[in-house]
Amino acid sequence: MPARTGREYLQGLRDQEREVWLGGERVKDVTTHPGLRRGAEAIAALYDLQHDPALRDTMTFVSPTTGDRIGRSFVIPRTREDLEVRREMMLRWARATCGMMGRSPDFMNVSFAAWAGAADYFAQCRPEFGRHVRAYYEHISEKDLTLTHALINLQRSRTVSGVLNLDEGTALHVVRETDAGVVVRGARVLATLAPISDEIAVYSPRLAQMGEPHSPFALNFAIPCGTPGLKFLCRESFDLGRSRFDHPLGSRFEEMDCVAFFDDVLVPWERVFLLGDVTLINATGTTTGSSMHTAHQGAAKNLAKCEFVLGVALLITETLGNAHLPHSEERLSELMMYTELMRACMRAAEADAALDQWGVMRPSAIPVEITRNLFTTAYPRMAEILQLLGSSSFMITPSEADFASPLAPAIEQYLATEGATARDRVKLFRLAWDIAGSAFGSRQVLYERFFASDPLTRARFLGAIYPKAELIERVREFLERSDEP
Repeated sequence: MPARTGREYLQGLRDQEREVWLGGERVKDVTTHPGLRRGAEAIAALYDLQHDPALRDTMTFVSPTTGDRIGRSFVIPRTREDLEVRREMMLRWARATCGMMGRSPDFMNVSFAAWAGAADYFAQCRPEFGRHVRAYYEHISEKDLTLTHALINLQRSRTVSGVLNLDEGTALHVVRETDAGVVVRGARVLATLAPISDEIAVYSPRLAQMGEPHSPFALNFAIPCGTPGLKFLCRESFDLGRSRFDHPLGSRFEEMDCVAFFDDVLVPWERVFLLGDVTLINATGTTTGSSMHTAHQGAAKNLAKCEFVLGVALLITETLGNAHLPHSEERLSELMMYTELMRACMRAAEADAALDQWGVMRPSAIPVEITRNLFTTAYPRMAEILQLLGSSSFMITPSEADFASPLAPAIEQYLATEGATARDRVKLFRLAWDIAGSAFGSRQVLYERFFASDPLTRARFLGAIYPKAELIERVREFLERSDEP
């Protein structure tokens, strides 16, 4: 089956009944529910980009298995050019959503492409698991499926030692093994995009502090979102049903975050990729390279987001006529710095990429990881800069309905600036508010703070992989130099 269209994606959601709860009610159809519909339409629009004749070679490639053209994010990169073309594809998708959908389908696609390329890693647990990973990769790539994922176990408490408190009444774990598969029970967060995904992948990246070599909490599997016993509990939707004028981002890009409940869910053996082996679970991201590949996808998303926020900031200062003021120049240059640092690190990761032990071209770890570390603090600051640049203009934002009211002539007269009509000014600041002030925008700030784990974990990881010895030796050599001229 070739790359899907948006219509085929939406039909796939309708064809698979799943248990989704939002606002105390079960959602009958995620493609028509007012809190989810427009997010699904945004994903559908991404799939339609795959069928733009001008973008065919960027968005798709020929499957070596079937000869059909499939989504470019499924490619197992073997050359630097593969990484570069894949990045162009990911940037197309990210720019289409202004970088506001952090879990577009390419995120999980690059993960499973990396895992399929390193399938022998999974075979170390059980030989059949390597075959399972390859078969599943072919399944999702040939059917062009959308995946969500859930990584983190909920905890009832945290000990002062920092050891994860994995309680069998809360954390996802294996209840029993059967001839048909494994039965799992518990809860996971954060399943972003879950209601509008075809399948959910579950793996366990945070078991490093567990002492035992084998654990019922060590899992890596994937199942359809409609699997019996699987339930999704949504947070409040930030698509408030308003017009695109009033909420230009929230009305388009609500990707939804969920808790996933597993109530004795049967996972067929062919969908199990790792089981019980804590060491293999802990090392999956680094050894298979999937961590670097998802960071590469994240860097494209981050760059698109930086570009968009910078563009909004530039238009704000142009509209208000304050671009020449020193504080505006300083703040705009800071946004430019974040944008170009993100671009430079992403390109450096491609330029310094190398084939790994599996024969997969892997982005260079340090520059691509820096894109993650940088964005945890950069994006909250970017939202703050918009607030500082816009100041009280964020409060001068009548709704679209006000422009059709008796006050319309006064609005048009008094809210216009030398650089914009009143309507254009209000429309711009409603967009800026959706970035920097609304519930949708606040969720984006929180999301980016913890997108790739908490900042301390990211800092420790970067510190662990950074080549420190050479730098230390240079300093030692300098200190040992003779003081004589």
